Formats: sequence, C-alpha cells, structure tokens
Amino acid sequence: MKALSTKSKIVFLSTFPPTQCGIATYTQDTIKGIADVYGKSILCEICELVDKPKIKPTQAFTLNTKNRKEYTTVAEEMNTDKSIKLVHIQHEFGLFGGNYGDHLLDFLNVIKKPVTFTFHSVIPNPNDELRTFVKLLLRYSHSVFVMTNQSQEILVNDYGISKELITCVPHGTHVVVYETPFSAKKKFDIQDRLVLSTFGLLGEGKNIETGLKALPKIIKNTPNVLYLIIGKTHPNNITNGVDAYRNRLEQMVDDLQLRDNVRFVNEYLDTAHLLEYLKATDIYMFTSKDPNQAVSGTFSYAMSCACPLVASKIPHTLEVLTSDSGILVDIGDADQFAEAAIQLLSDEKRREEMGINAFRKTRASSWENVAITHMNTYKKLMDKTYEIKYSYPAIELAHIKKMTTELGIIQFSKISVPDPSSGYTLDDNARALIAFCMHYKLTEDKDDLPYILIYLDFIERCQKPKGNFMNYIDENNREHLEQNEAANLEDSNARAIWALGTVVSHSAILPDSISKKASKCLLNALKWSENIQSPRSIGFATKGLYLYHSTIPNLYVAAIINKLNAKLLSNYEIHASKNWKWYENYLTYANGILPESMLYAYLVTNKPIYKKVALESLDFLTSKMFLDDNFRVISNKGWYQKNTEPHPYGEQPIDVSYTIQTLNAFYNATKSPEYKQQMKTAFNWFLGKNHLNQIMYNPVSGGGYDGLERENVNLNQGAESTICYLTARLIMENLKATDSKVIPLSKSRTTMAIHS
Repeated sequence: MKALSTKSKIVFLSTFPPTQCGIATYTQDTIKGIADVYGKSILCEICELVDKPKIKPTQAFTLNTKNRKEYTTVAEEMNTDKSIKLVHIQHEFGLFGGNYGDHLLDFLNVIKKPVTFTFHSVIPNPNDELRTFVKLLLRYSHSVFVMTNQSQEILVNDYGISKELITCVPHGTHVVVYETPFSAKKKFDIQDRLVLSTFGLLGEGKNIETGLKALPKIIKNTPNVLYLIIGKTHPNNITNGVDAYRNRLEQMVDDLQLRDNVRFVNEYLDTAHLLEYLKATDIYMFTSKDPNQAVSGTFSYAMSCACPLVASKIPHTLEVLTSDSGILVDIGDADQFAEAAIQLLSDEKRREEMGINAFRKTRASSWENVAITHMNTYKKLMDKTYEIKYSYPAIELAHIKKMTTELGIIQFSKISVPDPSSGYTLDDNARALIAFCMHYKLTEDKDDLPYILIYLDFIERCQKPKGNFMNYIDENNREHLEQNEAANLEDSNARAIWALGTVVSHSAILPDSISKKASKCLLNALKWSENIQSPRSIGFATKGLYLYHSTIPNLYVAAIINKLNAKLLSNYEIHASKNWKWYENYLTYANGILPESMLYAYLVTNKPIYKKVALESLDFLTSKMFLDDNFRVISNKGWYQKNTEPHPYGEQPIDVSYTIQTLNAFYNATKSPEYKQQMKTAFNWFLGKNHLNQIMYNPVSGGGYDGLERENVNLNQGAESTICYLTARLIMENLKATDSKVIPLSKSRTTMAIHS
C-alpha cells in the first residue's frame, strides 16, 4: 500500500445540524466516530440536503432536494475531486424529491464514485413499485447499512436483496462513565426524587400522552416520582409559531393535576447535557406509537446510559429489549406502562441490575465501534491502494485518578466504579508508579507528582525489614497474612523493583526526595533479588535493576543482573528446541519480559549468548502473535502449551501492553522498522483491530477494559487493565519523538545494532 499524501474523503449525503432531525444528528455522530478512530487518514465531508436554496453554504456540498437540476450538478462536482473515495447516502423516503424520492436516481446516474446507503426506514410488505425502486437503488451501490436484524430480514425476504450486500450495524451510542442514578441526580439537585424520563424532538409519534396518562397511578404508589419530558418540539410540528402539541401536553398536565410531578425541559440539549439527564434517570419511558418504527436513537441512548426501560413494542425494542433490561408493553396502553413502572420503582435492586445489563449490551454499539464496522465495509468498496490508519485517542487520566486514594490505587472496579473492598496490591501500585513516571516525562505536568508519591509511598509501606515486600493491603490499610502468604509474591516483589528502578531513571526530572526514597527501597531489596527463581520475576527485576544501573552504575547491581539471567538462560537451554525457542514448555502471560530481560543482560554484560537468545526468543514469540498483519494475544484459557494448538479467545490487555513494551525496548536498541510496525499493529488491538472489532478502552475516562472474550468485552475497568492501556498509549506517543533520533538504552554504552 502507498502512503497517503492527503486524506481520503468520504462524502455523506444527509441533513446536518443545525437542522434539527434525527438523521442530521445520526450523521453528525457517525462522522465524529469515524474521525475519532480514523481521522489520521480519512476526512468526512457533508453534502447537506436542504429543501430551499441556501444563501451561505456551510458544508463542502449543498443539494437542494426540490431542485432536480442540482442532483446532477452536485454529482459532477464530486466527480472532479479525486480525493473523494466514497459517497454515503443517508436514505429516508421523505428526504428526496419525486415519487419515493426517485429524483435521487439523477444523482446516481452521474456519480462515478463508489456509493453506499444507510436505510433509516425499511418498509415491510412493499408494493411492487416500492420493491422495484429499492432494488434499483442497490444496483448502483451493491452495499447498504441497516440498524436492526429485522430490517435486514425484511430486505432479504420482502425485497429479494442478497444478504451479502447488507451490513447490519446497531444505532450508535455515546460512551459514558457509568454511575448510579443517585450519584447523577446530584448535578440536578433531585436526589429526593425517583425519576422517569423521555427525550427527543417532540411530536405526535412520541406519544407522550401515554406516559402522562400512566402517571396518576404511578404517583399513588410513588408520590415523589418526577417525570422529565426532555426536548424541544420538532420544527415541523410548529405552525405559525404555535406549538399545538406541547400546548396539549401542558393542558393534560394541568387537567390531571401533575404539576408537582412533571417537568418539561424545553431545550435542544447538547449531547453531554442530555447524557447527564439520562444517567440520572431511574426508568426511561419509551412511549412511541409507530408499530413500523425500525429503529430509535432515543431508545438506544437510554440503554447506553444504564436506564432500565418500560418500552412500547416496536420492531427495535422487540429485537433488543430483553426481560433482564426492561419491560415491553403494548403501544398506547397507559395501564401497562403504569404497572410496569410501579414494578420497577418498587425494586431498587432490580432496577440497578437492569440498568447495568442495558449498559453492557450497548457497549458494542458505541460510535467508535460503529465507525469500525462502517470502515470494514467501506474498505470493500474503496480503492485498495489507499491505507486506512487508526488515530490515537487523547491520553486520559480521569479513571486512574478516580481509582486512587491517599493510600494507593484500588485493585478492582465494577464497570467504572472503584471497589474499595477489593483492597490494594503492590502489583498495581508498582504499575501505576511506572505509568505516571512515563506521563510526567512526557508532559512535565506537576499534577502527576502527588500520584507518583502516593504509589511510591505504598511500595515503601509494603517493604519488610529483609528488603522483600508484601503484596496485599485491605481497604483499611491492614495487612492480610493469609492473602500475602497464599500468593506467589516473587512477581509482585520483582515488579516493585522495576517500578523503583523506573523512578531512579527519572531522577533528572523528579524531585530529589522522591528519587532518594526509591533508591533506598531498591537498594534494600537487592539481597532478596539475588535469589529470584521465577522466569518472569527475573525479567521484571532485571528491568528495574537495568534502569537503576543505567542511571547510577553499580557493579553489585550488574552482577545480580548477570546472575539472574544466567538462570533464565539455563531455562532456555533446557526447554528450547528447533521449533520451540522458549524458556518454558508454555507461553502464559507477560511473555515479552523474558526476551527483554535477555536484552538488558546483554547491554550490561556484552555477552553474545544473551544477545543471541534475546533475538531468537523474541522472533519465536512474535511468530506466534503476529499472523498475516494481525495481532493475536496468547489466550488465558489454558495458555499455549508446547506441541498443541493455541486456545482462541480470552485476551487480556496486560499481554498487549507487555508486548508493546518489549518491542519498544528492542526498537530503541536496534531501530529495526519491523519492531516499530509490530508495536503499531499490537496497539491497534486496543483501537478495535480485534476479533470483535471493538475498542478496548473508555475514551471519556481512559479506563481500560478488563478483557476480550469470545462474544463480549469485559467492561470492568480495574487498575491492571487501565494502567496497561495507559502505559501502551504513552509508549505510542513517545514513538513519534524517538523516530527522529537514536536514544541509547544505557548511558554507559552506545546503542548497539544487535542484529549485526
């Protein structure tokens, strides 16, 4: 593939804000998702659909759908722009002029770019004319997106469209940081109310009347209920300045004496504000009365904000809403709405469980994941010579800071809510200390220093008189003898040495008191470190000792590095064979630390055998993880045993991060472009280049998801996963800077071309 000199363009034919309609908002969110994930190589432009001449066009193209001549004119304009690689038409029958919107055919007859559609409506049981027209549209594109499985089935069964032409992608949702409704209500000072809500551009189809009719019965059971009706009236429903529909709703509120229990939020809210209202909702009331409504963005958004739902039965809700996340009721049946709401209002635990289930179900439909699905289809239609590259998200520390108390970083998180009862571990605080040192070096942000000190103090708190460390401290800062004795503490102790060496290696930029404290702890641990036996523990400790020795040369430290890696070398010589160049008869977790340890041993001792084994074992490891330009994580389901086929699925962020860290060390030592490319390929796993095509981080908070399973992402964002994602992200940020010059791994030795 050739590199792009300019970005490739995708043009969307659609309404667009400030036009207030669902398709305009949908297109805006789709484009933002694509820009967030692929903005490095893709530029999305708008051909704005309007119904009257626009005096000052604000988009790249404008199409007045009532002026038939413009359909061909706009297509000809697009044909002259060589950077446009695809045209994506947001299709709704009322958007385009003519019978069934057939003026669009004038555009399709002229456009020479690949075309795809999103069908926002798929009408079942079409007459012959409609069926023929839809089939004709798809002859121009051979590609269409729909948002529900039912829409796909209708196209296949009622229209005779080949399933191969259809991409089913759920309506996108915004990633939010999960919180309980009680917590979210504080922003609106309504903690004392149980909140029902509905939102969207108001009109007859929303059928808010049903919710209002259900409310008196609900109030008898729950007097403190508050029904929020959020959103402006649809512009098409306002005639000569008269908002008849809203006036009717207001009159209903008065007639039913509901003023204390109903609040109209008559605004077109920005997305962030709307999502805050939804997070504060105890039950979302979806009252739509259109039995053929294929998809609802408001319904999707409510689920994504962890709202339990009471929803009328339309195709979208029937397909998506199961009994573990809401209750389905008949369209327009106020009694059923009331009974369902009363059930849920009377059971807080059930509401919480339903909300979490709804939240989990919609993570796959985040706009970032929707963008990935779109791009996978676009690639089939676009010129194959252009490379589509991922963009790196902003570095966010919100979640890791939320997980950190005055004592240290909490071990586990329930989704994004820290779980103090899980306590604190040396492992996690060591990892966090390393990550914050990296972040401080990158940004020189003074706000990092208190966190660095918290994590360092935790390590110091865990150190015992003989220099070794305990691993577990409970939420009350107490040692748990059973947990600390039951676990194999070599790995956690060795990680502490790695973290302490990292601090010392940053002594030029850190306060002297921090560097001295880390140095003292590390030196106290040296005697213990001589006797490490576990291969990975040897690797972790070697990394820390190498960083210390590179900053403060120390013959004793160098001797320990040699002694430890002689053990690791012995392991290699025992287990390695022609087709298995490894230190054990299996690959488990954090495998990259083993060849990385050999690399550091070579850089300290200059012994050729360490260099040979470092390169051999890394080549072996990467041959198992990088296949056909794809990255495959070693599964934690039984790991990868010698002479067996590896298990699929069960992938954890820690292994992706350690692979990137190891490749980074070898890249810094050799400047081999292969290692750099492999780093990018591995990091793309976080960005959605995995078997589920889903991002593995929360872009709002920087939380890292705990694992990738066969059919789902584990959305808990514990300390380990969050820190591992952050560490990998920081390395990729630094990669741009290190491209311009060689950075030696050791101050006492120039960087060696170890492939020579």
